[in-house]
Amino acid sequence: MQQITLGLAGVGRIGVMHAEHLAALRAPLRERGVELRLRLTDVAAEHARTVAARTGAEFLPSAAELLAAGVDGLVVATGTATHPELIRAGVDAGVPVFCEKPVALDVASSLPVLEHVRRAGGTVQIGHQRRFDAGYLRAREALRSGELGRLSSLRAVTCDMTPPPVEFLASSGGLFRDCSVHDFDVVRWLTGREIVEVYALGSNNGDPAIGAVGDVDTALAVVTLDDGTVGTVSASRYNGAGHDVRLELQGSEGTVVVGLDDRAALRSAEPGTAFPAGPPHRTFAERFEDAYRAEMLAFVELVLGERVNPCPPEDAVAAARVADAAQESLRTGAPVRVAPAGAGARGTTASSTY
Repeated sequence: MQQITLGLAGVGRIGVMHAEHLAALRAPLRERGVELRLRLTDVAAEHARTVAARTGAEFLPSAAELLAAGVDGLVVATGTATHPELIRAGVDAGVPVFCEKPVALDVASSLPVLEHVRRAGGTVQIGHQRRFDAGYLRAREALRSGELGRLSSLRAVTCDMTPPPVEFLASSGGLFRDCSVHDFDVVRWLTGREIVEVYALGSNNGDPAIGAVGDVDTALAVVTLDDGTVGTVSASRYNGAGHDVRLELQGSEGTVVVGLDDRAALRSAEPGTAFPAGPPHRTFAERFEDAYRAEMLAFVELVLGERVNPCPPEDAVAAARVADAAQESLRTGAPVRVAPAGAGARGTTASSTY
């Protein structure tokens, strides 16, 4: 029986979910001849001890002690400000790292982390879980196989049922960086194209406190891909019907929609139409539960050397560049070109197009 030990730093909402999914993987991995052990840490020690007891993990007081105790991979689910330090620590310890998005607070802060990972020859998987969702995978296959013909347009939607706390929004970087960055990532991954220009508009008709901290509660970005294809990426903090995440790919030979099932957070206005019939998802964790499980399994397989990295940090930073351009366009009211991958740390977006 092969034994591997994973370390988990951070057991807030996302970290608890990862701990539970890793614990649930023990039985199927054992059938494959792999014994999975888990060590975890968090600054909220008593809470972390409770999570450890519930998931059969070992608690350690700090990330440094966790790494010193010996792990084969490190899962980082702490606050964004600590991501660079923990990515470096894991890479320097010679183990693969899984880190929730983003790599760092902004693109400029991410670039030295990418360079450190490259110099150390490290492996870092970033948590863009939509790459593991069955609907997105099927849409990617349909597009890349030619089933849809030539891509004419795309429309991506991400809407929360209710907004997160204003205290979180005050430091989130804005709706496009916090929320739509997942859409920007999946558009690049799915189409194999770069987003080269963004034109964004937003509004704030909900809680005035969201506007007071410099954010909007609803926004839309028109995106242009490097082959001239155009699409839209929209987001909202207020979608009372439920948590709504969809992507429509319109091609010359067909159209597919991700997220259009019996739990879609919408209702038809057509008489006699009962679809969708099921209860809508209420949170992102519920909507992407299977994808989050698959993401953790992918990291375990990465640690075992059974697969290539499904989401390298360079991809996450590329999506963050688009989000930065969208926030800049929202601020200026003008289209903004997305900075190329080689752009330096002094500026993440080029000047406005017009």
